[in-house]
Amino acid sequence: MKYFHEQIEAKWQQYWAENQTFAASNNSEKPKYYVLDMFPYPSGAGLHVGHPLGYIASDIVARFKRHKGFNVLHPQGYDSFGLPAEQYAIQTGQHPDTTTKENIARYREQLDKIGFSFDWSREVRTSNADYYKHTQWIFIQLFNSWYNKNTDKAEDIATLITLFSNEGNTSVNAVCDDNIVSFSASEWNAFSSEEQQKILLQYRLTYLAETEVNWCPALGTVLANDEIVNGVSERGGHPVIRKKMTQWSMRISAYAERLLQGLDTIDWSESIKESQRNWIGKSVGASVDFRLQNAEGSISVFTTRPDTIFGVTFMTLAPEHELVSQITTPEQKAAVEAYVEATAKRSERERMADVKTISGVFTGAFAEHPFTKEPIPVWIGDYVLAGYGTGAVMAVPCGDERDYAFANFFKGTHGMPEIKNIFNQDISEAAYGEKGGFELVNSDFLNGLGYKDGTKKIIEELEKIGQGKGKTNYRLRDAVFSRQRYWGEPFPVYYVNGLPQMIEAKHLPIVLPEVEKYLPTEDGQPPLGNATTWAWDSVNCSVVGNDLIDNKTIFPLELNTMPGWAGSSWYWMRYMDAHNENEFASAEAIKYWENVDLYIGGSEHATGHLLYSRFWNKFLKDRGYAPTEEPFKKLINQGMILGMSAFVYRQHISFHKQIDSPVDNFTGSVTDDSFEGFQVLVSKNIKEKNNKATYPLLEELDEFTRRYVQKKFEEFENDENIEAYGYSISYHPIHVDLAVINDITNELDIEAFKNHPLYSDYKDAEFILEDGKYIVGREVEKMSKSKYNVVNPDDICNDYGADTLRLYEMFLGPLEQAKPWNTAGITGVSGFLKKLWRLYFDDNGSIVTNDEPTAEMYKSLHKTIKKVTEDIENFSFNTSVSQFMICVNELATMKCNSRKILEPLAILVSPYAPHIAEELWSQLGHEGSVSTVAFPICEEKYLVESEKEYPVSFNGKMRFTIKLPLDLTVPQIQEIVMADERTIKQLDGRIPNKVIIVPGKVINLVG
Repeated sequence: MKYFHEQIEAKWQQYWAENQTFAASNNSEKPKYYVLDMFPYPSGAGLHVGHPLGYIASDIVARFKRHKGFNVLHPQGYDSFGLPAEQYAIQTGQHPDTTTKENIARYREQLDKIGFSFDWSREVRTSNADYYKHTQWIFIQLFNSWYNKNTDKAEDIATLITLFSNEGNTSVNAVCDDNIVSFSASEWNAFSSEEQQKILLQYRLTYLAETEVNWCPALGTVLANDEIVNGVSERGGHPVIRKKMTQWSMRISAYAERLLQGLDTIDWSESIKESQRNWIGKSVGASVDFRLQNAEGSISVFTTRPDTIFGVTFMTLAPEHELVSQITTPEQKAAVEAYVEATAKRSERERMADVKTISGVFTGAFAEHPFTKEPIPVWIGDYVLAGYGTGAVMAVPCGDERDYAFANFFKGTHGMPEIKNIFNQDISEAAYGEKGGFELVNSDFLNGLGYKDGTKKIIEELEKIGQGKGKTNYRLRDAVFSRQRYWGEPFPVYYVNGLPQMIEAKHLPIVLPEVEKYLPTEDGQPPLGNATTWAWDSVNCSVVGNDLIDNKTIFPLELNTMPGWAGSSWYWMRYMDAHNENEFASAEAIKYWENVDLYIGGSEHATGHLLYSRFWNKFLKDRGYAPTEEPFKKLINQGMILGMSAFVYRQHISFHKQIDSPVDNFTGSVTDDSFEGFQVLVSKNIKEKNNKATYPLLEELDEFTRRYVQKKFEEFENDENIEAYGYSISYHPIHVDLAVINDITNELDIEAFKNHPLYSDYKDAEFILEDGKYIVGREVEKMSKSKYNVVNPDDICNDYGADTLRLYEMFLGPLEQAKPWNTAGITGVSGFLKKLWRLYFDDNGSIVTNDEPTAEMYKSLHKTIKKVTEDIENFSFNTSVSQFMICVNELATMKCNSRKILEPLAILVSPYAPHIAEELWSQLGHEGSVSTVAFPICEEKYLVESEKEYPVSFNGKMRFTIKLPLDLTVPQIQEIVMADERTIKQLDGRIPNKVIIVPGKVINLVG
């Protein structure tokens, strides 16, 4: 009976689907376990073998937990809104919904083929109206909430309105906009409805504000920071500029401290936690107001070093700072405007990363020192960011390296003063940035103080004069929530006199309307401006074009859509109760599942997705909709599977000719790299040989290249103008599609290469072979379609089986490390499964017996049970696969066919190779699925050593081994060893001077 993976895997995948084997219950007496993979975006490219790595790991855990008696929720769905589908729609005119559904169908086909134990009955898609209905509802809750610092949580906006009505806002302690105007209760009650709405917008957790955004003109939309790479859009590589726009924003900054403190309560890697801490960026210091000279107003700064205030030499504003246009003098206007325009073309990330370039412009304005009243020149510089702190810094060159470099670079220009030294330390070569080891000098009433005492004293003095106070600041900024795209969640918003109103929840969902064009309108409106009909559960309202009509009054609708992270910021809760039409999940379901026990996904989401998810979860907890503060208890970032790229090498020969020209007396070097109309591609090892030296000897070259070079030399010899000549060889590597090579032998299929549409330029190329073959070069790189090194998991499943793919991906190395894919290595894992199968069957059928196993068989099994159990609990899956191989080899050597060994072995293998395990379990005579059978438990009694294989040495050299019971005494051991024929032969009649025996360890005969 042979092992046919195709039939077995298809059979059990069908069984699981028909029987809903992995459907989780929301009402179970079993303990719950919720394991989740990060939400995949269904791209048109489908999966390559790198994508399933995390899914396989999570599936092993999910299956293991079912064996351990848990009610396991292991769902899957799709983050199906996104820019790629929209860009494809713009290019082809095909609706994003159509391509998205096609991509999802392809993903589902591939995922099913690998045998994941997903509960597909709970599948969600963020682009389905029955899903984003609830995203819209959550947005409304955010709009109708404010953050109360006294209770340290979000509350209903109605409680804030009550406070305003009874007390005004002077005693309200809220997270809100800056520069809030104070008012009394009577003033509030006298305000018009519109005035009250405008004030409430300054407090709401989602609000409209003019914000600096990353604007991509080519894509016609705002981009998040993580959608920008090296200053251009990740999608398409288009330029991105900074631009002010009125946008919806989320007040995530309200949760900065809770997001920071919550990291101490969750089991995440320290590197991910540190990334989040840095992104949140907590800083303790002081806010200081520097009044402007010869103008109204002041410049507010936040500094972590208020003790250095007497060292302020100049001030720097972000180019986008609102004061720049107000304070710039006419003489500096042109220079400032040019600098602002140039800075707008650089992303914030680019500006932050560029620490070498020094640039800036003097505004012509001066501020006033709070204590000395000395004038301080005000500059702008792109190293200051508008969104961090106040967008302004007090520059203290003696204590900050970047300020030091800036001051020295512009020294003597535009009134840049000499650097003031306020430390009793030398700053002639560099700034002194330490917080200790100094006393302040030249600092008036701070002289003689250090950092701690100086900071305390200066804050007291600033508060006395009303120009500053102690403050904690965060780098984390409110998240821009508007996108000028089509393919996203519509906002449940309309406008009355320019003020946003929420459409009633009973009318949700606001369904994404059809449009003819996915580009912005001719007058610059977002793509939804092209809509002619919107739809929702209308009761009192109707829609014409982009307007809502209520009682014959027309109100414009919001035309922006939500960002991609809207739907992915709460999706784990929808899985808990995926078909609930009235709520995003019932209170009972949420109470049962609580949060995710294990979350697996890529480290590229270390900040964006994970911060937004934690923010929404904390908000929903505040409002009574979530039971826990944190959404994900444990997080594991799987490493990347790297592709093994293949290369052919185009040969490039440069001929250097020394020419003496009588016409213009020119003598120089001219390069001729022509291959006379054809390309030459050199096999890897010949390339290596030719490339040993920059100028290789002719006799070291391959025959074709040598003949070509000699021919050129003959031409040079016949040209009387050429006095001297030489040559050099270089090679240009060209990525090759893996489809045209043998992935095991690395041999290029030359005809397939010539006929491949990608390589039409090489149809008439000359191929320089080695032993009649063209061997390609190989190199480990990121797996990517652009490098043609993508391996399709379907091919592996077809050729070797899904169980082989699963085991091999785990066998490659530790889950969290990057590792290269090598298809050649998969044959070993395939062979292991066949060897496992042969423990149960021969050509005639089952060979399983009811014989009692030997002690060694029990030992091999229970050693494996112990190892695999520990490995899964520690997420060390690669060593489990190694242990399976050791165990099967041991059992095969022992000719073990005992049911008492092979039944538990089938269960042990099940989380890793579920298809073969199911078939083995069925063939052993069991009904149903192996997936919930109790996991074997290691019995230590089988691991207790009763014998020891001693090395027997003579004068320190081991000559043979002998297996003896461990309970023997030293005299008994010596008696047995001395009587052994091998000892007698080795001694050859001699009597040893000494016999050294260490029980359980060594035997050594000396002399």
